[in-house]
Amino acid sequence: MNRIASRFALCREQGRAALMTHVTAGDPDSDTSLAILGALVKGGADLIELGIPFSDPAADGPAIQQSSVRALASGQTVDRTLAQAKMFRAQFPTIPLVLMGYYNSIYDYGAAAFIETAANAGVDGLIVADLPFEMSHELDHLIDRTAIKLIRLVAPNTEDERLKAIAGAARGFIYNLAATGVTGRARPQLDTVALSVKRIRRATDLPIITGFGVRTPEQAAAIGKICDGVVVGSLFSEAIEVAHERQLLTSLPTTVEALASGIRAAIQIRPLCTEW
Repeated sequence: MNRIASRFALCREQGRAALMTHVTAGDPDSDTSLAILGALVKGGADLIELGIPFSDPAADGPAIQQSSVRALASGQTVDRTLAQAKMFRAQFPTIPLVLMGYYNSIYDYGAAAFIETAANAGVDGLIVADLPFEMSHELDHLIDRTAIKLIRLVAPNTEDERLKAIAGAARGFIYNLAATGVTGRARPQLDTVALSVKRIRRATDLPIITGFGVRTPEQAAAIGKICDGVVVGSLFSEAIEVAHERQLLTSLPTTVEALASGIRAAIQIRPLCTEW
């Protein structure tokens, strides 16, 4: 069983949703960024989503866009991000690590070389925010040779037939967008999330994890009652922007712990997912 499946199985045993935290690699600099990942794990993150900084992150709102600006200004590259993934894996052998980026970065690096290096670094999943499902066959072919799972995105306005096709090709888990648009802008609407999760569950047994706009323990708890995981990202990018390093590394575990506690307070028995 791979790390993603193992983590969701553990969460199911505990009757709760998983917490996935997103930060951008190299923000505000390479060394601090690695320490931040440790702080997120210390606070109780179940999965880590590590963003590959990019100059035009079209799916991201202002907070995460600025995190890419800071990371690129500090000299972060795809190579350094993959090296950071390898260092993270050495420190935390059981925590699932999902890279999130844009296809231009992978294409420029060389898709085959990127996937091989990521697999050797111990990466468990990959989200390519701007790669349409219909154009992902080359990447699918490369990834299928490894243990990496290509994570698929589903939006509230994804049509049923397309959702079925996406779900059929999905591995690891489904990333359900709580809203259309960019990250960090809209508050998640529970009715919309519940309807999306219901539609996705008809198409797949994979775990469903929901992100875009989740900021508080209360929101995390509410969404954790509906699906199998919750993603929080912009909140951390904003904290990195304003806090000094020492303060940041002290406060981040507390922030994550509050989110995780909110999810655990909403504890319930998760439905059996055969793919876990």
